[in-house]
Amino acid sequence: KMTQQMRDLQLAQARKPPGPSSPNAAKRLYRNLSGKFRVNYTSFDEGSLVGRGEKEKLRKSYLFQSNAALFEAVELQDLDRVQELLKQYSPEELDLNTPNSEGLLPLDIAIMTNNAPIARALLQAGAKESPHFVSLESRSLHLSTLVREAEQRVNELTAQVVNEAPNADCSEKEKQLKAWEWRYRLYKRMKAGFEHARVPDAPTNVHLSVASSSSVQVAFWEPLSVNSAVVTKYKVEWSCSPTFSPLLGQAIVDKLKDLHFTIQGLVSGTAYYVQVFAYNMKGWGPPQASVPPFAIPSNWREYDGRAPRRRGQAEALDHLLGQVKTVHQHCVCHEPCKNQPQSRKHSVSKSLKHLFHPSNKFLKTLKRGLYLTAIFYKDDNILVTHEDQIPVVEIDDTYSCLLMQDFLWFTKVSCMWDEILWLRQCVTVSQSSCSCILQTRFKMLLAISQMQGLLGIQDLGQVFFEPIKDKQGNILIVTLKEVKTNQTFESVRWVPICKLQSSRKSVSSPEEPTALDTLLISVQDKLTYHQRSSHALPPGLYLGYLKLCSAVDQIRVLVPEQLPNILCHVKIRSNPNISREEWEWLQKMVSVEEPIPAEPKSETSQNHLFLELQVAIKELMTLVNIPLQEAKDFRLYSQEVLDFGEQVSFLLLLPPSDDVCTAPGQNNPYTPHSGFLTLPLQIFELGEER
Repeated sequence: KMTQQMRDLQLAQARKPPGPSSPNAAKRLYRNLSGKFRVNYTSFDEGSLVGRGEKEKLRKSYLFQSNAALFEAVELQDLDRVQELLKQYSPEELDLNTPNSEGLLPLDIAIMTNNAPIARALLQAGAKESPHFVSLESRSLHLSTLVREAEQRVNELTAQVVNEAPNADCSEKEKQLKAWEWRYRLYKRMKAGFEHARVPDAPTNVHLSVASSSSVQVAFWEPLSVNSAVVTKYKVEWSCSPTFSPLLGQAIVDKLKDLHFTIQGLVSGTAYYVQVFAYNMKGWGPPQASVPPFAIPSNWREYDGRAPRRRGQAEALDHLLGQVKTVHQHCVCHEPCKNQPQSRKHSVSKSLKHLFHPSNKFLKTLKRGLYLTAIFYKDDNILVTHEDQIPVVEIDDTYSCLLMQDFLWFTKVSCMWDEILWLRQCVTVSQSSCSCILQTRFKMLLAISQMQGLLGIQDLGQVFFEPIKDKQGNILIVTLKEVKTNQTFESVRWVPICKLQSSRKSVSSPEEPTALDTLLISVQDKLTYHQRSSHALPPGLYLGYLKLCSAVDQIRVLVPEQLPNILCHVKIRSNPNISREEWEWLQKMVSVEEPIPAEPKSETSQNHLFLELQVAIKELMTLVNIPLQEAKDFRLYSQEVLDFGEQVSFLLLLPPSDDVCTAPGQNNPYTPHSGFLTLPLQIFELGEER
């Protein structure tokens, strides 16, 4: 129990000054104070501070004020200010879980005044309840003490104000009286909130799913009742018995941003039952069993014992590349050519010519030929030469028609930017064959080396999915790379993209722009594509739509503009795992010709997946502009689940076999809405690997 002397001492050391007599007056005082708290302390004259100790003292004082501002905002139920402080400072800077002089935390005040929005904001930021409240009795006793001592302090100050003559001290006592009257009302409201609260109802929508061969995941929602106190944590229990006796384990979920929990370390093929409890300041509520009532850890591969498709592939390719390099170390391409005087003379004359050729610098204009340009960007700035040009080097001035095979070969080379010198040496051995293809590809490697040397960097980034062509016979291969660090480049500098676009003087007509003009006009679109192509999908199971179209020299695949490295898709659920039971049900479903009942008869994981697939198919058909009645002719790809790492997996929806790939000139009656593009299949595969 707090004595009066300790109470007075604590008030003298309190984080916040005495509160005003009314909420309106309190808000005025609080806003004046918090306005001061928002001052950026780095704007103070640090030159006047003596040493690091003074700076640290100033920082702590500033954070101390921010902590006081948070308490004030919670007490005054100012949700906007609470959210502002939580966004501006970390929980550690706010001392979010350090009790004040009354033994209370911000979360305690929020839940005992039944302010659910503020309590949820604090919980999501990591707020906890006070450790002093180990039981219902201790919380009730603490609140009664606060109310009684606040009432006693109000009575004492009232007597002093009534008995003293008006003077400066009396005016100060009146302020203290108003502050204590307001605090007395706050404590009474908190005590009433605690007394009228009851234990929470059971959580709702408790759904159990199989997460892997050794884990299950339970997801749930808050209790429906709004008459109880705010729920501050949940408890998950699991057992092999439907009576939960014996209990195999339990876990506390107190991070309430995402209400789910994964139970790890389970035995594959064993049924596990799960139930969830909710907790508030009055204790634990009743349990809610999951739906379905149990889950059996498994994975779809267990259906036929299939090994992961990519297991060991990366290691095998690295080993194969190492073997190739070892063989080529003793190859003639790494030795002086002694027995080929004519070829050597040609090579020397060509290399001497190259020394004086203007292409060993960045180009300002294009002549008829094939060129390489590298776009490096950082925020809204782009890398340009000292002549304010995007870096461009020549590949071949006699090349007027880029073959798709050469372009696709270039995109594969982009996965080996650090191996260009070795690749050049390997291609050189075949120069005597006079192969046009090899000559072109050797020139590509030379241009890459030249660009790397001029910029002083090896990694030129990702190749844009199609080259830029103009009517003058110029072809530009474009690479894109985002720079996120303070990287040093040679012979170039940063300029804002908008400035570069506005300052460049076009030398072509709008009807027939040159490749460089087209590049500059469309550079923002290319940067957007590059950024989007590096985005990853959130964890989950997705339904993808595979649609191809063929041309004379390539096959292209339909992808969304917002995520061009992934097929057109919709999300089925957040759990990426397909269990053995679900996969077995899918195998039966795709082999049955009779219509499947529209409504499931029981709550099982298979029927839950059935409902999820129904919703996903309808959503996907709408997305790609295909009438829903046509979906009856579509098929689910049942050979495998496409796994992209451990967190993302795909089921594929295929058009009828005759419509999977649209041939040149073939009419496609259902054209997708805007927001889609088609990528060359090999480019899409490379983007997927990245």
